[in-house]
Amino acid sequence: MKKAFVLAITLFFTALSLGLQAQSLHPQAPSVPDKMVFAGETIRLDRQDFRERLDRELIAFTNMHTNSTLMLKRSRRMFALIVPVLKEQGLPEDLKYLMAIESNLDPKAVSTTGASGLWQFTKATAATYKLEVSAEVDERFNIEKETLAACAFLKDAYRKFGDWMTVAASYNAGQGGIAARLAEQKQSSALELWLKEETSRYMFRLLACKMFFENPEAFGFRVAGEDMYPPLRYRETVTVTDAIPSLVDFALEHGVTFAALKEANLWLRDSHLTNKSGKTYKILIPLAK
Repeated sequence: MKKAFVLAITLFFTALSLGLQAQSLHPQAPSVPDKMVFAGETIRLDRQDFRERLDRELIAFTNMHTNSTLMLKRSRRMFALIVPVLKEQGLPEDLKYLMAIESNLDPKAVSTTGASGLWQFTKATAATYKLEVSAEVDERFNIEKETLAACAFLKDAYRKFGDWMTVAASYNAGQGGIAARLAEQKQSSALELWLKEETSRYMFRLLACKMFFENPEAFGFRVAGEDMYPPLRYRETVTVTDAIPSLVDFALEHGVTFAALKEANLWLRDSHLTNKSGKTYKILIPLAK
């Protein structure tokens, strides 16, 4: 009898321990708040449909372990580059989260449809916002230029729609598409529209993203400060207006490898720069490793 009791107690505490371990391995997503402030606008979330839509995205962030961890590690580096540009352009800092859900903060990101860079511009939208896309140069990977182009898009959209959730929907589905849906369904906000699932989720993914970066521990993620990727540092910026026959030689002349030069200038897409039009380019020279 005594042995049976001891065995039962042992099994109970073993099960309890395993349950706690499982809970730590599979943390619960944070609860949906009654309201959120995004880009200075208050969004009420006490409607059941809104709660369920945000809850789905909170669960996704909690369980995308690889992407969520990498996003946290990249955030110090990428936000340090993006936030000053947003502020300079008079845009809310929260829009950095739009970039985060577009590319997972990966500056090399390319989607299955060919959208590229941190802000995921298609070739057509890149052309609209004066980004060069060619075999040798793709400014969708030039962080400063693509961010300025994104700011121009966001300003255009806000002038048209007047609220940031609708602007976000238009970043995913296009300004023309969202304008047409608003007119068809006689609504003033994209939150009230019946949209394709990707765009419908996009707005709530953006809210979940803000919650994630503001309190990653609530999602079960902890990244120590020393494990965050540091901001990028450069030794100098070289302005060129002529052709560069060999970027390999150009890199060596400036004391870095071709690989390091390419990593610092992802917009350079080849091993040379023809530059027949005599355009001015700024090439970043990284600190030697």
